[in-house]
Parts: sequence; structure tokens; C-alpha cells
Amino acid sequence: MRRMCVLLAVLVTVALEGMAAVAAQGPSSLAVDAIFTDLTKLGSPGCALGIYRNGKIIYAKGYGLANVEENVPITPQTVFDVGSISKQFTAASILLLEKQGKLRLDDDVRKYIPELPDYSGGGQKITILHLLNHTSGLRDYVSLFLLAGIHYDNVTTDDDALGIIVRQEGLNFSPGSDWKYTGSGYLLLSLIVKRVSGKTLKDFAAENIFQPLGMMHSQFRNDHTLLIPNRAPAYEQGENGAYKLSVSYAEENGDGMVHTTVEDLQKWDENFYSGQIGGKDLQAEIQERGKLNDGTTLKYAKGLFIRNYRGLSTTWHGGESAGYLSYLLRFPDQHFSIACLCNGPFSPFQRSHRVAHVYLGGLMKSGDPDFATAGPEARSPARLTPEQLRAWSGSYRNSKSEDIWQVTEREGKLWLDFEGVRRPLRALSAAEFEPLRYVHEIRLKFEPVQNGMPRKLIVSREMDLPATFEAVEPPRMSATELAAYAGDYWSDELRATYSLAMKDGKLWMKNLIGADGIVHRGIIPSDELHPILADEFDLNGAPLFFHFTRDSNGKLLGFVLNGFSERGILFTLVRKAN
Repeated sequence: MRRMCVLLAVLVTVALEGMAAVAAQGPSSLAVDAIFTDLTKLGSPGCALGIYRNGKIIYAKGYGLANVEENVPITPQTVFDVGSISKQFTAASILLLEKQGKLRLDDDVRKYIPELPDYSGGGQKITILHLLNHTSGLRDYVSLFLLAGIHYDNVTTDDDALGIIVRQEGLNFSPGSDWKYTGSGYLLLSLIVKRVSGKTLKDFAAENIFQPLGMMHSQFRNDHTLLIPNRAPAYEQGENGAYKLSVSYAEENGDGMVHTTVEDLQKWDENFYSGQIGGKDLQAEIQERGKLNDGTTLKYAKGLFIRNYRGLSTTWHGGESAGYLSYLLRFPDQHFSIACLCNGPFSPFQRSHRVAHVYLGGLMKSGDPDFATAGPEARSPARLTPEQLRAWSGSYRNSKSEDIWQVTEREGKLWLDFEGVRRPLRALSAAEFEPLRYVHEIRLKFEPVQNGMPRKLIVSREMDLPATFEAVEPPRMSATELAAYAGDYWSDELRATYSLAMKDGKLWMKNLIGADGIVHRGIIPSDELHPILADEFDLNGAPLFFHFTRDSNGKLLGFVLNGFSERGILFTLVRKAN
């Protein structure tokens, strides 16, 4: 009898899961499943999908394995780390405190975090709103960790993050003058929640968001040893194609670390229509796009991007945390949303848009960028000759950020070196290109020499403001000239030493040495520095740029480092190489 009861319970569970999987009915479910067929192969991690319409889950299904070692399948109840999707929960917590009269968005952040220095001695006010909109100018603490030799795999805490933030002597830009996505702002917002409410962000969000909405499988994880039922580990592929574990041991909250399910996210998504938590005015405020000091309206609101996609209004945010990738896409006018949470390298960005086309394709306009295609590789490129391509080859420098992008022609294609990776470019026309195998929209437009001005590269990016790069002619330097830069350079801001040395007649990044005297390898590559302009170099294999400084007599003093989009980090020469 007991065995029959157990069998009956199993059959009922399977039946209910089957009902959820076919809730969409008709050809749509088959079309959706086809988008995820590659995740059904043996031993593959995968994704959970949730499709929401008019306040209900109309389709929810898991594809692939939640636990590769144990062969456990993903279901709609599987818990994932959703990375930066967490930011909207942090923003909502701040706005709830504002509604309670406990803070104002125009408050100076130093009112709550007095440790924060007066950067550059300029008395620059950084407001809570600057943090919410990514317009503070604060350097990203995760990038700073990497530049200091602290790997993603390290256990790091709020104190570690705050410590490296307050050691910085400058900002990327004056508050409100520019936009740059940074985890530091949302890390500080989590500390403000704690200091204002007396509760950690984990507890505040649980009491004020997750529990009232019935999101019983959602939480901010602030302890890397915490056991979370039904959590899927995350994976990445090694060079041999085999999967290996890839999870974060970070304990900082605010910019990430929400763990949740596609079923729970529907309850949060519906709150944008019902206003159950915070009222509809809070939902309007969280979706209000930020502005720069000059009046420029941003694509970013408070933990959300706002975009018109093929004629339809959308709000969205993606997330990445170690091997986890996630995407939450909302079409508010259609009361339709998609959540795609993955524990492997499977582009939820692209898959979510493909799902959207299944349901809303008839409403979408043609001509705009199509994020639902099976990758830019599937579209026919413009046909250009090698001579046309070589016309754009060279080094391009952004005078504002001092970033260097390298463009080369090889095997009948243009290749772009940026963000430490070399990517092939697909030609859209004779002068317009897009990178292949890149998950976000980015367009490159080259302009030829005009009126004595150098060639230009105009970059339009989905997640950033437009940028202009100008062609530069790198200097030719002898081994003797390069050797003058070899030595050890110390940064108070990173508490790290960068050791530069000569190798085979070239200048190399030899070692990154932490404050503990330990050499940190595998973070900043040991590779060649290429001269770009006088006293300016970039590092092969990493987005690092060295601008060496001298006194009035030409004596070498040190360098200013721009790395991982962080600007102006100071290094002082402490020992010349022999």
C-alpha cells in the first residue's frame, strides 16, 4: 500500500510538471522547445525558462541538467544565481526606504558611508541617485580586485569591497557627467540599506519584497557556505570542451547574489503591474530613466535597462555570476515577459528574444537590429575585398578613456581586439561592422581620413554611450628605449606591485605582486606591452593601458593605469631594473 501511494505521488508530480510544460498549447510550445534543443544532449547543463502573460505563467520548463555530476534535470523550481538581475531588488529596497522617509535620493552618499573619501579633493557630491543610475564615477570594485590580483575564485566580503573602494584616490569621471556600469554603486547601496534600516539587505529584501510576494525560494546569498535547496551549480567549458564547475565565492550583496527561480520571478514581474509592493508610483520611479548633468537621457533606470525593440517598449536586465547567465525581458505594453536562467554558456539574451519572436513576432517592426537570429554568423555578410578591409586596419585610441582597440585584416576578415579578446567582424556595409560571438548589440562605423583628420572608429553599444576612437600610428622603439621602462611600480590604491621586465628585446609585464609579497598569476597575463604613442602602451591579451609619467626634467616617475574600463589608477616607480 505504501509503495502504491509513493508511486501515485510520483505520477501526480510528473503529470503536474507535464501540464506546466504544455500550458502554452499549440505550435508555440514546439517552437519554444526548438530554441533549446541543443541543451538536451547528454551531460549538458542548461536553462530554465519562464514565460509570463497577463499575470500568469503560460509556459515553464527546464532544459538540460541542474547538476551534471548527479544527472539531475533542470525544472521550473531550480534555483539559480541571477547575477546583476539582483540590482532591481536593491533599487526597490532603496526606494522603499525613501517611501518610509528614511532617506532621500539626492542625499550625499557620505551621509551614510562617511568612510568614502573626497575624491581628488574636489568636494564632488555623489548622491544615492548617482549610485542607482551608474553615474557616480566610482571605479568598479570587481575590476579593482582583478587589477590587485584578487581572483574571481577568492572569497571576498563587503568589507573587502568597501576597503578597495575607499582606497581609490580618484573617480572615472565627475559624478553625473558620464555613465558607466559599475558594481561599486550597488554594493554601497546595500550598505546604505543596512545602516539605515538596521538590517542586512538579505533580511530587508526578505521581509519587504520576497516574503510579501510569496517568493519563498528567493534570497540574497551573503554567505558562500550557505546550503540552498534545489540550487543548480554552474559550469563552464574547458579547452577540451568538457564542463567544469564555475561558481562564485563572493559574499558581497547589492550588485548581485540573488538566488531565485523562474516561478518566483513571475511574482516579482507581476508586481510591476499590480504595485503590490511599494505601490504603482514605486514601479514608475524604478523605471524612470536617468539623466546626465547636461540633460542627456540614459538607457538605464534604477536596476533596469529601458529599450525600444523592433517597435515594442521593453525593460530588461541580464546577469552573469561565474558560470551563471540570466536574462529577464519585459514587454510592458503586452503584459508579457520572459525569464531565462542558465547554469552554463548558453546566451539567455539571444534565446529570450527568440522566444519573444515566437509570441510577439507579428507585432514587431522589421529593419531594426534583430537579437533573435541564430547569431550574426547566420546572416550573410557584405562582400568586401581584402584591400577594402585593410583600409580600416590599425590602432584606434579613445582620447577620453585612453582605451586602445586594434583592428587587423586576416584571411579575408577584419578582426577586433577589445576587452582582452580578439573577435572576427562581420561586414554590414563597406564601412560598418559588428563583432561575431558577442552577446550584446555593438556596431562599428569607420570614417576615412577627412580634411587632414585621422581615420575614425565610431562605436555604438547597447550598454554604453557612443564613443569615438581615432587612428594612431604606434612609434617604433628600440630594445634600449623599451628597457628604460623596466622596473617595479607600486600602487597604494591597489596595494599591488606591477613588475615590468625585458624579454627577447621586448617590454613585458613580468609579475603582479600583492601586498603580501605573493606573485599572483593567471589574472593579469604575463605578456608583451605594445607602444601606442609616446609613453603609452597597451598589454597584449588584456584591456590594460599604461600611460607613463615624468617630471619636468623628463625623469620617469611611474604610470597611470586604465584597466577593465577603470581610469586613472596611480603607480609609482619604486625600483628601476638593472
